[in-house]
Amino acid sequence: MSILKSLKSKISRESPRATKVPITPNPQYQRSGTKSYVHTMRKYRFRPTKPGPYFLGEGTRETGRPCAAKAIGGHAYMRQVVHKRNADNNRVGEVDAEDVQNDSMYLAQVGIGTPAQTLRLDFDTGSADLWLFFEQVWSTRMPSVTLSQHRNHTVFDPSKSSSFRGKNDSAWRISYGDRSSASGTVGNDNIDVGGLIVKGQAVELAETLSAQFTRGAGDGLLGLAFSNINTVKPQAVRTPIENMISQSDIPKSAALFTAKLGSWRDADEPDHGESFYTFGFIDADTVAASGEKMYYTPVDNSLGFWMFESSSASLNGKTISRTGNRAIADTGTTLALVDDHMCRILYDAIYGAYYDDDSQGYLYPADTPLNRLPVVSFAVGDKQFVVQKEDLGFAQAKPGYVYGGIQSRGSMTMDILGGTFLKAVYAVSLTLRIGCGAG
Repeated sequence: MSILKSLKSKISRESPRATKVPITPNPQYQRSGTKSYVHTMRKYRFRPTKPGPYFLGEGTRETGRPCAAKAIGGHAYMRQVVHKRNADNNRVGEVDAEDVQNDSMYLAQVGIGTPAQTLRLDFDTGSADLWLFFEQVWSTRMPSVTLSQHRNHTVFDPSKSSSFRGKNDSAWRISYGDRSSASGTVGNDNIDVGGLIVKGQAVELAETLSAQFTRGAGDGLLGLAFSNINTVKPQAVRTPIENMISQSDIPKSAALFTAKLGSWRDADEPDHGESFYTFGFIDADTVAASGEKMYYTPVDNSLGFWMFESSSASLNGKTISRTGNRAIADTGTTLALVDDHMCRILYDAIYGAYYDDDSQGYLYPADTPLNRLPVVSFAVGDKQFVVQKEDLGFAQAKPGYVYGGIQSRGSMTMDILGGTFLKAVYAVSLTLRIGCGAG
């Protein structure tokens, strides 16, 4: 029996223990294929296997003055960092904020504290921290030029929340391959996610913040991966979805969340390209509109991600075996990254497509009509899901060309299926299973 049928009989959209949270396209988001690729390289620290200016290598990480573009003083240690090679003189230098996509394509409003302070957060299934811009740091330590350029941020002020409780023995730190980082202290407070109140949720307050993090429109991040990759020390904390389940904020019979990433290209469709998350129920209207039943496959959460078997793909109806391959569903990544062989045969099927070293990605002619683009699908478990043709092109690149939405995963042994793939499906994440329906 379909799990959808049993859930529909128990949960209604009006249930106080289930909610639908709209997410809106970020009006400040500017598409850049190369910057989005570097963002994913920074996040997962993989080594590119195709040529381009960006690569992963050894570098010195130095800690020092907070809220500065470059850390000065403090402790130094070696780690894998992203470098950039200058095409003119072949010199290798650091990757700065202008090289990386530091903004989010979608944002959701979440209330923090009592009374609630509303912040716009990036919901990210590829991470497990809930971190926020922190008022005491933002107003007293941020450089004046940063404050003047980014006045639209909402920052959390724990002194104005009667329910906030500090955790003096805990700290957190997120660092990325471009040397950017965020870190700080931890507290507990109530959060409001679409009307669901999660009590005593651990919130991570950014006391040190690289300049890269201030450039986006969002006010923080809400991770929806598994808590075994949460960065709080000395002990990791539960994510909001884990607390919703343990506190019975959502029914145990529906311990799940779903993600529907719409597109402006879908404005003429019945749902008008609506984007949302649900917690505690599956949106029956979305499933019905697809005309297909939900399909489920087991999840391997040993690495902290929503990872599943994806052992085949299809190109123009021809099955491509990818024995042993696995994939991660990551709403915090815009592109889809797959192995080099899959990339090559995909772009070989598009007239005029080629790999561009300068862009570090595959490009194809911008005037390619949709009916000349291939039909490509990737397996979730044993079922194929087709990528929408309009999402095969991600962003304008060189004059007359677009940057492909599917690119090389480099040295990684698993696919990262981000927005390019997820816009085509309605994704359901249960504790140990992930489900997909046509979007």
